Amino acid sequence: MKHACISFALLAIFIASTSFCSKEVNPMVEETASQNNNADMQNKLRIKVGAKTFSATLWDNATATALKKMLPMTLEMIELNDNEKYVRLPSSLPANASNPGTIQAGDLMLYGSNTLVLFYESFSTSYTYTKVGRIDDASGLAAALGTGNVKVSFELE
Repeated sequence: MKHACISFALLAIFIASTSFCSKEVNPMVEETASQNNNADMQNKLRIKVGAKTFSATLWDNATATALKKMLPMTLEMIELNDNEKYVRLPSSLPANASNPGTIQAGDLMLYGSNTLVLFYESFSTSYTYTKVGRIDDASGLAAALGTGNVKVSFELE
């Protein structure tokens, strides 16, 4: 009888400890998933041009991180070459420029260390840029930006 009580007690402790451990693992998994979702949300940018709003995804780099610290902001962007709008930022951002070879409509890049460029046409290039982000769906971007200078708002989603 004494042996049966000890076995029962050990079984009860084992079940309780197994149950306790499984409860500890699940909150950590949920917390990690929640943190990942928050990280994704912090890398989403809302770009407004007139009445049109575009969603963009920022790259996970020092340039995008520094830009996020400047947001929200509305800038007067200047037309250049019938394919891009640019603006000189009030302060420099970290740069790690390379030649992308091809620019895609919707690319958001840094030229030098303080010139933010939003491209609305795709083309080949020999220039170097630091990638900042990319508009998720660039349809209608060229029409929204128009042919001259334009005010563009940038804010985190």
